[in-house]
Amino acid sequence: MKLTYLFQILETISIITNDGRNIVGVLKGFDQATNIILDESHERVYSTKCLIHLPPGTFGFCILKEGVQQLVLGLYIIRGDNISIVGELDEELDASLDLSKLRAHPLKPVIH
Repeated sequence: MKLTYLFQILETISIITNDGRNIVGVLKGFDQATNIILDESHERVYSTKCLIHLPPGTFGFCILKEGVQQLVLGLYIIRGDNISIVGELDEELDASLDLSKLRAHPLKPVIH
């Protein structure tokens, strides 16, 4: 993958790693092996705690208790072999989200 044609340095991007983590930050640099350097980065952690368990056969089997938590990472390097998806983030739209009210199940790891 060639990031030179896809993203500009200093853009805010979102990365999904092979182990299912979602990391958001400002793109500072990358290399030919798709290793990525992010600044002002944070990991978005999705809740696994159920408030109410639903009967089998219903979507999700539970109503999640907590919203999305953000863990501050700061300057962060992600190895290219651990990157599954890279996407540009619309900063205005992202700022308008109330992550404490957003509910979603965590992503499962990528299986090759």
